[in-house]
Amino acid sequence: MSGMETVHVATRQRDYDIIIGRNLLPEVGQRLRAVLPKCRSAIVVTDDTVEKLFAGEVLASLEAAGISAHSCVFPHGEEHKTMATVLSILESMEAHGLQRSSAVVALGGGVVGDMAGLAAALYMRGVPFIQLPTTLLAAQDSSVGGKTAVNLGAKNIVGAFWQPSLVLCDCNALDHLPPYIFADGLAEMIKHGAVSDLGLFEMLERGEHRKNLPECIRRSVSVKAAVVSADERDTGARQILNFGHTVGHAIEKCSRFWVTHGSAVAIGMCVMARACERQGIAEPGSAGRLERLVNACSLPTRTEFPADELYAAALGDKKRSGDSIALLRMRSVGDCYISTEPVEALAEVLREGL
Repeated sequence: MSGMETVHVATRQRDYDIIIGRNLLPEVGQRLRAVLPKCRSAIVVTDDTVEKLFAGEVLASLEAAGISAHSCVFPHGEEHKTMATVLSILESMEAHGLQRSSAVVALGGGVVGDMAGLAAALYMRGVPFIQLPTTLLAAQDSSVGGKTAVNLGAKNIVGAFWQPSLVLCDCNALDHLPPYIFADGLAEMIKHGAVSDLGLFEMLERGEHRKNLPECIRRSVSVKAAVVSADERDTGARQILNFGHTVGHAIEKCSRFWVTHGSAVAIGMCVMARACERQGIAEPGSAGRLERLVNACSLPTRTEFPADELYAAALGDKKRSGDSIALLRMRSVGDCYISTEPVEALAEVLREGL
């Protein structure tokens, strides 16, 4: 694919574009002004790793567009995804005099995007924000859809739905990623293929993401954008995007977030696929096909945590409602569905899938 690709997301809160291409960070200022013409000030929220790589370029672009820009930097890592960090962002916004017409610019991976988005939702009851994802995971997952949250015991338990005004995915930024971080992002791409885009899954099987990354990102993002437009607040159809996440979040929690999100989701998908195949729900060979791709992408397929420990951790999952839970079942690769079942069914999934 050459040039830029645009995926449009339509929601009741606001419509916005996801622009995928190269050399986009130097254009942040003019593109922000195009969607937020009244914006005269902004705060760039980032972590101490991304700041060294891209913050200067983004701040310069904003200033060149006539936008007074400041930065708010916090330590990197999931352990800092807390209300205390969000409060520090809010205090920085207030200290720099941000107004309702000001913008929050989330520059970084999923942790940055989640907390910057939540701060934007809370400040003055909501100010605009844009997403500049710098990881493959954030580019196709957390930067799209308006979910913002922090951890409080359970994963992402405190948050708000707050849609961005623009998402700019500069693939040049992804060239800086260490291999294990890049692989982490491939987990969500595999997931989008596994739930509803067999063609994307087959592209990954052929290794085309290595030479045609923007096109794979566009296809992956398009899956999520379509689901988000149909179910903005995650009450029904959007839950299909949680394939592998109930078990994955439990693994993250049990490991105290030592296991990365992408690795945990990869394991969670494989657990569910194996369970569905053994229970006669999935076509024979589906689990093996998924596992082969996960392995080829340098991601794990199994965990050492026992079923009872994972089950206890998963009982606090957001997809649980009373005595029932929404499980994402697989019929075959490219065909998954939502199944509301007694919470005990998850225990059986773990026993079969592990």
